Amino acid sequence: MDANLLYWKSHGESVFSRLKVWVNLLDPSFLLTSNAEIQETRTQLRSGEKVKKKDEHAWNISLSSIHPDSGSVLPLVFRPPAFLPLTAPLVVASFLPHKSIKPAFFWQFLLQSYTAGFNYANRNSSSEQGQTASLKQLLLIAGTVSYATCAGALPQIIVNRLGIRSLLIQNFFRFIVPVPLSAALAFANVFTVRGEECETGIQVFDSNGNSVGISKAAAEKAVMETALSRAVLFGTTGAVPNLLVSVLKRTRLFQKNSLLIPPIRHISVAFVLGLMIPLSFSLFSQMGTIRKENVEEDLQAKMAEGQLFYHRGL
Repeated sequence: MDANLLYWKSHGESVFSRLKVWVNLLDPSFLLTSNAEIQETRTQLRSGEKVKKKDEHAWNISLSSIHPDSGSVLPLVFRPPAFLPLTAPLVVASFLPHKSIKPAFFWQFLLQSYTAGFNYANRNSSSEQGQTASLKQLLLIAGTVSYATCAGALPQIIVNRLGIRSLLIQNFFRFIVPVPLSAALAFANVFTVRGEECETGIQVFDSNGNSVGISKAAAEKAVMETALSRAVLFGTTGAVPNLLVSVLKRTRLFQKNSLLIPPIRHISVAFVLGLMIPLSFSLFSQMGTIRKENVEEDLQAKMAEGQLFYHRGL
């Protein structure tokens, strides 16, 4: 079992403990760490000392930069610390009430492309060591991005193509519909991009960190947990600013100064996104568990314990 997974196994038992780790890991300054420094840090962490004696900064570099299955350095833009700086402007722009269809398509395409890349780069790749992405996987990612882009721009398409003039109906499609839609698309993005894991299975470990085998049941659980966490992230990011704006519109200040509403909405979207990223990443442990009776029969025969561990991915 990789050192990063051993760290999560010992430090990620509760949501609160995982949240404290993620708050540190999402520091954008870790993006300035060079590949040479990352590799040097990994060498130090493999020196055989006990985990609790390791330098916290070294662990943060390793956890935020290294894929725990392949042991390779993650692409810079798909490392966890880059998620907020890159998605914040895309999410804010995707929730804007655009006047035409083209901007809606453009921002949705950028958002869905980036999230698909992030989901793929941070997947569980334990069953595909040394393999490159298959044509099927590439086509699946391209199809996911295309479908999610069209679906994400659907509210704007409806308003424009149907020529809706009612302000009430326009607001419904521009501010209400995008909330469940963004949650559903985030869920589908993870589920389809990482769907190959459910077909091939992922590696599972016993409590000592020894590999027991490959499990499709664990893969399905890992993908489902990650998809749910991403749906919570984008659904909450869309819902909370709408609730805040609806309350502010009833106050005298904002009734007299309606121009303040749009910037408040945009700022609150970015703010809620920043709060929700570490929380959504912490909802499920990076080292998930699955009970003996829920895995394949051939694995049950190898198990001496009641549960196995697996890397959930991100």
